[in-house]
Amino acid sequence: MNSSKNLLGNEHSPYLLQHKDNPVFWSPWGPAAFKAAADQNKPIFLSIGYSTCYWCHVMEHDSFEHQEVADVLNQSFISIKLDREERPDIDQVYMDAVVGLTGHGGWPMSVFLTPELKPFWAGTFFYRADFIAILQGLAQAWQGDRENVQASAQKIIEVLRTEREGESGELNAPELLKSAFNSLQQHFDRQHGGFGSAPKFPPSQQVRLLLRLNATQPNDVALKMADSSLECMARGGIYDQLGGGFHRYSTDAGWTVPHFEKMLYDNALLVVAYLEAYQVTKKLLFASVARETLEYVAREMCGESGQFFCAQDAGAVDKEGEYYVWSSDELKTLLDSEEFAAIRDSYQITDSGNFENNTNILVAAQSLDWSAKEVPPLLTALKKLRTERALRASPLLDDKTLTGWNGLMIAAFATGFRVLGEARYLKIAQRAASFIHDHLYRDGKLLRRFRGGDSAIDAVLEDYSYLISGLIELYQCDFDTRWLLWARRLQSQQDAKFWDVNRPGYLSSKAADVIVQKREFADGATPSANSVSLSNLARLFAFFGDTSLRTRHMALLAAMAPGISEHPTAYCTALQDLANAPAEQIEVVISAGEKNPEKARELVRLLYAEFAPGRVIGFNPVGSEVNNAEIPLLKGRGAVDGATAVYVCRNGVCKLPVFEPGVDIAQNLELFK
Repeated sequence: MNSSKNLLGNEHSPYLLQHKDNPVFWSPWGPAAFKAAADQNKPIFLSIGYSTCYWCHVMEHDSFEHQEVADVLNQSFISIKLDREERPDIDQVYMDAVVGLTGHGGWPMSVFLTPELKPFWAGTFFYRADFIAILQGLAQAWQGDRENVQASAQKIIEVLRTEREGESGELNAPELLKSAFNSLQQHFDRQHGGFGSAPKFPPSQQVRLLLRLNATQPNDVALKMADSSLECMARGGIYDQLGGGFHRYSTDAGWTVPHFEKMLYDNALLVVAYLEAYQVTKKLLFASVARETLEYVAREMCGESGQFFCAQDAGAVDKEGEYYVWSSDELKTLLDSEEFAAIRDSYQITDSGNFENNTNILVAAQSLDWSAKEVPPLLTALKKLRTERALRASPLLDDKTLTGWNGLMIAAFATGFRVLGEARYLKIAQRAASFIHDHLYRDGKLLRRFRGGDSAIDAVLEDYSYLISGLIELYQCDFDTRWLLWARRLQSQQDAKFWDVNRPGYLSSKAADVIVQKREFADGATPSANSVSLSNLARLFAFFGDTSLRTRHMALLAAMAPGISEHPTAYCTALQDLANAPAEQIEVVISAGEKNPEKARELVRLLYAEFAPGRVIGFNPVGSEVNNAEIPLLKGRGAVDGATAVYVCRNGVCKLPVFEPGVDIAQNLELFK
């Protein structure tokens, strides 16, 4: 069967549109494709990937653009293309199948399904000759041994539907945190930072846990592991030394050669980790890296209406990383001798290079003082390289907007405002939140994806949890109660939509086309949405005092207890909640008085400077106590006789208000502890 046109041309996903001209007769995921499989009695070939996936591009060029592959697929299968970023709930189910059948996962994902969407064979990337042989063998099996194929599919589904998480259990927080610390210490790379060996992914959640362990009970080893990991990444090739921002992972243990994709979520999570580390260590390198990364996102990953885009790819097939690397001769031509010497010494440039074709990925020398980037000759050299690099073909941009990932980046820019004091970062976070509200929150219903004027796809659990977290962070920056009230509404919707009535925990999705509904508690490339919900529930309880939030928080923790006990480092986000000690959560309400409103803002700035992850901050502007009546933490805790008042509370029980904390506010920090 030959087709000059498949069915992807009207889709909005950049990934699907990349395949619209393939000779393979692709269909998008949906009822029409499922019906075609049933009517024609054909198995489904499901190919899952995303637009910035390098090996997805390779498989397209090597297989899907070739008529000989298309002929087999078009004759014997119903072929479906799916963007994993649009439908992570579907991707999650079939990735479990791939890992279960092969022992490893990745993209592109290649899964073969019955017309009832049950997987019977799966893998990832295949070169053309192998792929054709696989297709022919599976087509023959479907025709000649269908009963066994369907029986195999049923067994796989039964395994996928088996809950991997045990029954709810008791939590011994000190023991679990100790176990996690010991495991992190065991796997820590003392030479290069991070954990484990190559390939090496940025350990943002592990670092944030270590910072909390150090804050709870000062621990030099925990702090050193966090500090070393962040510094080694910042100096490595995984960090774009010229333009800011982090690549997806390092192919080597030393962070030198990255996989050159840049993902929005990685950069959001790392910004927060670096800013928290800066609060703890006051190390200017960490503040600079966070600032450079936020500037990169604002410059290259932000739409005109304020929304954040998804990712940039690694480069064209067989040209991976070409945008980012430099030959020694090229640098000598572009720079004068003094500038070249500065670049050579600062970024370890050699004639042989550290990447393909004798090119150099910029890797900062240990001797490089980050402040040297702000003075000539290094300053002028870097400017020339940025100008030259801008003339190169830019990496492909996936310009769709995902609600959950935007929530993560809203939190990052809000944290950037709080820690760095950059007012522009607050405006960027506010614009992104407004965009989500205006374009992806329709008639009280949250949607997942926006692109080209089209808002679509029901939000999944991560969209709710990440956005709620971002809104809570945003409220604690501008103290606009609309963000907090929206977060509370979203939490109620999340509870109603995703809470598993059979066993405590949130389901990742309840969409009808997801054949296995799961509670996922462990972290993956992004934090577990259930674990993020732990923090959301604790903080919303602090603001609203609704005991149902605390009850759900405790039930969720208990549900996660067996998994945390068995594999603590897979639950670093959940363990952050334990380390934050929500039972000891501190709430601070500052109510500005008309006599000294500047005192109130000065106190807020003082609180911003501290690393205190178990604390929430509420603020009553002058005369706003009545307007804030919808938020119980703020209600009735206003200024007194026109004087600024500070209320320090523990789980809603407050000390007597303090007025005029003193001329030297720094001497009164004990008020907030």
